[in-house]
Amino acid sequence: MSKKSNTLWFMLAATVLNILLMMVLFIICFILITRFVDPNSSLIPLWLGLTFLVSIGGSFFFYSRIIKWMNTKYNLEEKLGPIFGSKKKSDRRME
Repeated sequence: MSKKSNTLWFMLAATVLNILLMMVLFIICFILITRFVDPNSSLIPLWLGLTFLVSIGGSFFFYSRIIKWMNTKYNLEEKLGPIFGSKKKSDRRME
């Protein structure tokens, strides 16, 4: 397999991981709300909005930690390549 196909598969797997992390965090926060918040409270919409933000922020945090760990453990920079363009910067001189 080429570097571009490796990168494509890695990006697809990482996207699925990110979505799963977000869903798990949302479900955990939702369960905590149903356990500890009064159902007749007027702050339910605020708690649900906070749950949404925590699930997005938390999934981003855990996703970035997992990717950094995988990058150092498996040395992904050698196995993955850019999908669009190349990493090399061109030496264009402005005249």
